[in-house]
Amino acid sequence: MPNDVSPTARALRALEILRTRPATTADELAVRLGVTERAARRYVGILREAGIPVESSRGPHGGYRLGRGTRLPPVHFTQAEALGLVMAALSGRPAVTDADDLVGTALGKVVKALPESVGRQAALLREYASAAPDPYAAHPDPAVTSSLVEAVAHRRRVLLTYRSEAGREWEEQADPWSLVVRHGRWYLLCHSHRADAIRTYRVDRVCRVGTTGHGFEPPMAFDPVTVLEENLGSGWQFATRVVFDAPPAEIAPWIRPPMGRLEPLGDGCVLVGSTRNPDMYAQEWLARVPFAFRVEGGAELRAAVAALAARFTAAVTDRPPHGTLPGRGEGGFPSPGPQGTEPPVSRR
Repeated sequence: MPNDVSPTARALRALEILRTRPATTADELAVRLGVTERAARRYVGILREAGIPVESSRGPHGGYRLGRGTRLPPVHFTQAEALGLVMAALSGRPAVTDADDLVGTALGKVVKALPESVGRQAALLREYASAAPDPYAAHPDPAVTSSLVEAVAHRRRVLLTYRSEAGREWEEQADPWSLVVRHGRWYLLCHSHRADAIRTYRVDRVCRVGTTGHGFEPPMAFDPVTVLEENLGSGWQFATRVVFDAPPAEIAPWIRPPMGRLEPLGDGCVLVGSTRNPDMYAQEWLARVPFAFRVEGGAELRAAVAALAARFTAAVTDRPPHGTLPGRGEGGFPSPGPQGTEPPVSRR
């Protein structure tokens, strides 16, 4: 290279040499740059200071080589694959259409790098398609998720700092078995040493992850999704017991694992489990089962089902004559309360 070339230009030239010729020695690099071997090592140091991973090794086949992540191999997409990628991103993260969204930024880079013939339709789909946000979805911290994935892959016990829905925070050691994405939420399936039991933790509620020096062996041949859903249906505050007259084979397709365990009972079957939200259990789960059932327990679920039944019964009750409703005056306006006061406000 000419002697008047700037150090920045020489460093970039060194990067190009290492990119095209792995295992280049300092002496070879010096010859190609037209500098001394000491100067060549200095340019390697400049690259490392800039965050570019330059690895070195000794021996007959040693030399400098670029570390992982500095060279992107060519990736070829068909139009169908590109469209499928955008559709999957929209389905899992509606905010991907926003320019400031983390995944949206990454997706935009991929789409822009595609050839016109392949990327044009994907770009149009990303620009003009809209997705309604999922109110139940939760996006965990990528750094926390990455630490958990690393621990799962290398079977290393972790020290978790976890915050419950109520805001209570605690630390515990856990063996991370798997990460499971379920209905827009990320869960950590693990063995808790604090509880000495299987636990499922929301990853978006994990505040910190620290590694320990202990390894672990996960259960042999287990299905993470099945184990997670079974665990979600047990250990909650309110017990549930629902009896069906139909046989298990007919009821099973309508029962989700978090609802509990379905067992034979005479000519029918019984669903035994627990829940932290009896109202949701009645309204969103039991109400959609198209078979007759009896709620034998617990008291909270029985009350929730009774309240739901009363609501539905009121919905089909004939209107009183003269256009009035119970508890309302003429024209449907609220009747005055005692001594002319306003009726109490509902807090349901």
